[in-house]
Amino acid sequence: MKQLWLWVFPVLLPGMLYAGGITIQKTSGDVKVRKGVTEIWNTVAAGDILQPHDTMRTGPNGSAVLLAPADAGGAMKHISLPAEVIVDMSDIRSLTQEELMLKLAMAKVRSSSYEWKNDQLHIPNAAVVHGEEKSPGKPATENDRQVGQLLLNGVRVLFDNGFYATTVLRSMEVFRMYPVLSTTFEHRFLLAQAMERANLHGEAVSEYGSIVRMEGLTAAQLQAAQGRMDALRAERR
Repeated sequence: MKQLWLWVFPVLLPGMLYAGGITIQKTSGDVKVRKGVTEIWNTVAAGDILQPHDTMRTGPNGSAVLLAPADAGGAMKHISLPAEVIVDMSDIRSLTQEELMLKLAMAKVRSSSYEWKNDQLHIPNAAVVHGEEKSPGKPATENDRQVGQLLLNGVRVLFDNGFYATTVLRSMEVFRMYPVLSTTFEHRFLLAQAMERANLHGEAVSEYGSIVRMEGLTAAQLQAAQGRMDALRAERR
């Protein structure tokens, strides 16, 4: 488990992290926090302060409400965490376009599981992955995949709260570690939507195109991806 948790690191550089902490306003059921890259998960309570290097996990019956800085201007927002999510506190932050492009460039170098062409992202689709659950250097266990799903549940929290840049970066990192999770339409479509809303229109077009080529899509899923791709292409003309 030690190696498993070491990779779950903040997607932001230390110098980019916001000042101050995140306040836990409410918890219910199983809610725990891990400090840094340690393996120890501690129970938390309302009033506790979290820092950017902390990671929160909710269990099957757990939930939490956080009060977090929404931007560098000091605005605050309430963030609800449902059951069965993992969220790095460093991801609860809006990035400038310059910061996003820097981190995206770093992700391109790190993400050997991806194919890049003309600065656009191509994640292996279901036909390429063939259902294998492999992280670099070793197969993923079923427990590993469960952790990956919890992280993607956390990605949905980021997206729903408007943190589109970190949604992109975290999704890419999870897909790199757990390629099989990138074969699900909902996960990929969320990434494409986040790219679009983070003003990464070229990357979004490419991702929608990759989704269209996935096997086993329903007619509605195919129409949704094709429609967004066509709309973005029309806007760029």
